[in-house]
Amino acid sequence: MTTPVSNLTTLLRSMEPQLHPGVVVFASVPHETDLSSLSAISTFREAEGLTLITSEAEAIRANLPVLFRAAWITLQVHSDLQAVGLTAAFARALGEAGVSCNVVAAAYHDHIFVPIESAQAALSALRQLQGQSAPTMHL
Repeated sequence: MTTPVSNLTTLLRSMEPQLHPGVVVFASVPHETDLSSLSAISTFREAEGLTLITSEAEAIRANLPVLFRAAWITLQVHSDLQAVGLTAAFARALGEAGVSCNVVAAAYHDHIFVPIESAQAALSALRQLQGQSAPTMHL
């Protein structure tokens, strides 16, 4: 198991964004919906219902109401849940590239969901941010 990173410079240098294959979707269903046959990536209980993130194929199979089609990018750095500035830095970089994002921070990594048609632009912006944060070599 790796040690969580909290230093912003180290986090940015070590992001290593990875684009997952396929399309994921956000959907919302009533709290009482039986999801036992679904393989959700993430769920979140809100007053209005249960938000879930799952593959588009799963959503279609379960006839779920799709709210958002997304590409899923995981930052491979083991980010500390108390780290300050990482989300702001990559959200700013994505915003400057004209890409909206939805973020889920999990125990080990940050997961970024962007419009499916913006996947490559997002990956490029994140890699550029990582590159800008890398130490420069002085000869």
